[in-house]
Order: sequence, then C-alpha cells, then structure tokens
Amino acid sequence: MQTARRVRADPVVRPQLPPTLNVQLPVKHHLLLWDIDGTLIASGGAGMRALQTGLRNVFGIDGSLADIDFGGRTDPWIMREVFRKFALPATPENFARFFDGYLAALPGELANPHARVLPGVREILKAATEHGGFAQGLLTGNMRRGAQLKLAHHGLWEQFAFGAFGDDSEHRNELGPHAVRRALERHSVNFAADDVWVIGDTPHDIACGKIIGARTLAVGTGGATLDHLRAHAPTAMMENLADTAQVLSVLAGRTR
Repeated sequence: MQTARRVRADPVVRPQLPPTLNVQLPVKHHLLLWDIDGTLIASGGAGMRALQTGLRNVFGIDGSLADIDFGGRTDPWIMREVFRKFALPATPENFARFFDGYLAALPGELANPHARVLPGVREILKAATEHGGFAQGLLTGNMRRGAQLKLAHHGLWEQFAFGAFGDDSEHRNELGPHAVRRALERHSVNFAADDVWVIGDTPHDIACGKIIGARTLAVGTGGATLDHLRAHAPTAMMENLADTAQVLSVLAGRTR
C-alpha cells in the first residue's frame, strides 16, 4: 500500500499596510460652513471700492454703488445689479471683464486700516481644528478668487480646504448643497443635516442654512442688528465670537 504524501502548505503572507494607513484619524462629527464678510473679517469697505474702481476702469463709469444691498449676496448677483443700474449689457464677456477689474483693484483696497479679522475668529478656528470633531469649510457669496484674496490678506485662506462660492450659483440659497458635497469628498463623511452649522451675519445666511436643514449661528458682527437677526429665527445667536469656550460649546452640542 502506497503511503499518502503530506503536502506542506506554504505560510500565508499577509500584506502589511503602510504605517500612515494605520493611523486612526479623528472622526468629523460636525460640519462648520463659514460666511466671510461680516463673519470672519471686516474689509473696511474694500469690496465696494474695488467694484467702483473696476466699473470706472473697465466701463468708464464713475458712479456710486451705495444703494445696492451687498449684505449676504453673491458676487454675480451684485454685479448683475450694477449692470442693471447703469444699463450695461449683462453678457458673460462683460461679467468676466468687470470681475477681472474688481480683482485687480481688491488687494490695494484691502490694505486699509479698517480691514481686520473679527473678534474671536482666529481663536475659534484654531480651537475647532484642534478639537478634531469638526470639518470646516466656506459658504460664501464671494467668487472663489475674491474669497482667496480677502482671506489670504489676513492669513486665513489655508484654514479652509473646501467651500461653496459665488462661482457655483448666483443664488445664495443654492450654495449649501455644493458645500456639503465637497465636505463629503474631502472627509468621506456624509454629514447629517443636523450636524451642519451655517455661520453668518445676515438673514441670507440663516435662510441659506435652513434650506438644507442645517443649524444656523447668527453673529452680530456685520450690518444686521441682533433684533433683525432674531426675527429670522436662527438656531443660536451671539453678539460676536469672542468667547471661544461658549462658541465651541454651542457648535459641539445638539440643540434640537
């Protein structure tokens, strides 16, 4: 009788993951979407003056824009209002020329003594980053290049890896889904609406957050009064962001 041969199995070799893939990254539980003007920074009127300079340099029109409501609007909406006021053809070519003229003037206008980061902003951005449970992006009516110029002037641009901008839509209430989608792409987290905060200083910011079911934090650091903001029923409201512990407590909580 022939004895069966025992076949020795080769040891299983399991691939080793690179060390960087074994690191446990903090889970992002909350998404903070920040407005820029009147919320993160005050530009001392730089945006309006840059638009007036662009209007003069590109179209030869030296007119006031003081009667146009800038607060909480998108750059394309504001430019369309400028074109309507001065009877300019609202063609894509004219929009591009006007925006380039605005961008050319903006850095010089930002270099004014009234342009500043608003109280508590640097501290809360730093605290939210160190907390580990927050993803932070922008939700702003500024076109992306304008947003970069404004925030880079104050050393804040690198704080935000994604966002939604006026490039995405002329209508403020259409920006939220773009910001949430980019947060998912960046962090691989499908943020529930209840875990999203839209932070801004105008009723338009509050409405923009509500349309996507997000919570809203209204701050009284822009042109709107606290009473005006209160009438639009934000989730929370603060005079400013100076109290870092209080702001972080509100943003980390679940209030509804």
